[in-house]
Amino acid sequence: MASELGEVGGPGLSVLFVGINPSLRSAEVGHHFARPGNRFWPTLYAAGFTPRRLLPEEDGLLPSFGAGVVNFVSRPTRSADELTVAELRAGAAELEDTVRAWTPRLVAVVGVVAYRLAFGRPHAGMGLQDERVGGRPVWVLPNPSGLNAHYKPADFARLYAEARVFAATLK
Repeated sequence: MASELGEVGGPGLSVLFVGINPSLRSAEVGHHFARPGNRFWPTLYAAGFTPRRLLPEEDGLLPSFGAGVVNFVSRPTRSADELTVAELRAGAAELEDTVRAWTPRLVAVVGVVAYRLAFGRPHAGMGLQDERVGGRPVWVLPNPSGLNAHYKPADFARLYAEARVFAATLK
């Protein structure tokens, strides 16, 4: 039986991480980025978001470190490429509402392809975007999934740290 994977966060966050959708493992255990091999938790620690490497079952601690997590789509899949563009676009519309309610300093989307599809920005790249979501700046980061072999741990740490440092400059 799959558990509901809820949003983690609320008002006052420094960074709101936006995942694509839950893995089957995350849905099964009810915690974000729970699939073995996912590099989200080691990356957050290496990038300075958390004082130690958190376990997926500690995702509820993120707000105490100024971070939160939501997903574009709540439907779990084996791979994000099983999602439709319509699902991602609907998730982007919901994200606008969440961001307006929570007003994080920075919205960090973890996955450039998902960002491109969800917001109809086919040429978007990594880093700070020209567009805003819910009135807040957006930073696109690489997807930490173990299925994404394009980045090494040091690359993840550097890119996520850049977003953390930028968020600290915002009000």
